[in-house]
Amino acid sequence: MPITANDTNRKSWLEVPLNSDFPIQNIPFGVFLTKENVVTVGTRIGDFAIDLGALQQLNYFEGIELTDDMFMQDTLNDFISDGQKTWRLVRNRIAELFDVENSKLQDNEKDKEIIIFNMEDVEMQLPVLIGDYTDFYSSKEHATNVGTMFRDPDNALLPNWLHIPVGYHGRSSTIVPSGIPVHRPMGQTLPNGETSPVFGPSRLVDFELETAFITTDVNIMGENILVTEAEEYIFGMVLLNDWSARDIQKWEYVPLGPFLAKSFASSISPWIVTMDALEPFKTKGPKQEPTPLPYLQQKGKHSFDIHLEVAIKPEKAEPTVISRSNFKYMYWTMSQQLAHHTSNGCRVNSGDMMGSGTISGPTPESFGSMLELTWGGKNPLKLNDGTERKFINDNDTVIMKGYSQNENVRIGFGEVSSKLLPTFVRK
Repeated sequence: MPITANDTNRKSWLEVPLNSDFPIQNIPFGVFLTKENVVTVGTRIGDFAIDLGALQQLNYFEGIELTDDMFMQDTLNDFISDGQKTWRLVRNRIAELFDVENSKLQDNEKDKEIIIFNMEDVEMQLPVLIGDYTDFYSSKEHATNVGTMFRDPDNALLPNWLHIPVGYHGRSSTIVPSGIPVHRPMGQTLPNGETSPVFGPSRLVDFELETAFITTDVNIMGENILVTEAEEYIFGMVLLNDWSARDIQKWEYVPLGPFLAKSFASSISPWIVTMDALEPFKTKGPKQEPTPLPYLQQKGKHSFDIHLEVAIKPEKAEPTVISRSNFKYMYWTMSQQLAHHTSNGCRVNSGDMMGSGTISGPTPESFGSMLELTWGGKNPLKLNDGTERKFINDNDTVIMKGYSQNENVRIGFGEVSSKLLPTFVRK
């Protein structure tokens, strides 16, 4: 089925600012709360939120097989479960409706009042009910940097790293949308030079620059899927700040791996950008040596050229961009991650989320965490207000942005912005 929504010649009758992340060729999906306290599934063009529940009720999706309440829910799970054919039909129809050449909705003032909202008048929600969350560890540069600092510079990558997409099962209960603040976690740490741990606030709170992909229903228990088919089961992507407490992590991660150092908070951008919208930005990833085992082997373009940046904003100062990276640096692709995830028969469901792992590039300014940018705190970063950071301070806001761009179109994610509050104190 052709993806007509991606037509770069198409213009919208809704105003789209120059360099907007959300031209009519994007059509992401999310969930928002209106001023009337109605929760609805929606999309976005420019600075306008579009109520897909209202569109459906007013029969603008006529001819597309949808359950009666498909878009009148508080999550996208059911829509995602319907599969790639439905996603494309809906995106194509939305693009048609908001095309400057189409007068059907454009000239219907009564319907437009019900369907279209200014972004400033809605509150974005978590777009899916995330049943399971897996976080991978798929940047060779990041894994090498961390292995060098935490373990042995001569053996920074463990023997399995170049053979499997390493990952761990995370907590979905503390995944929150952009704008929700998070608290500095408490935990056990081992102070330098000591032999016994102490309990208290983490001193080394960090961000991790990641993306994440959202799946549809992939398989039944016991079934594995082919790497060549995996992309059909990926609905779209979000930006992910996988908050980390490095001092807690260093003490607890041996022998089993990440636990409380990661589970206290993960923040995502609220709009899911579909893989169809990102299709024009496919590119080749790094050469994989040694060649992966047959079930992970791929040919062609399976990575994506997505520009990423991170800024820190102190409470009373302007933000400072501290990292610029790109998703194309990732060693393992999303389809390899998903194929490996199901290779043992693990069931993957609609709304499950898979984190990329920290996205670090080959140069110091492209590293995806404070751990790397300051090299464990040894080289503090200077912000525009003159202050320095080794890690994230209380009341700092971490802002991540991402977009793909070519000569024809820019497709973006907006941002994931989260403020770090002091440790939560029970009253």
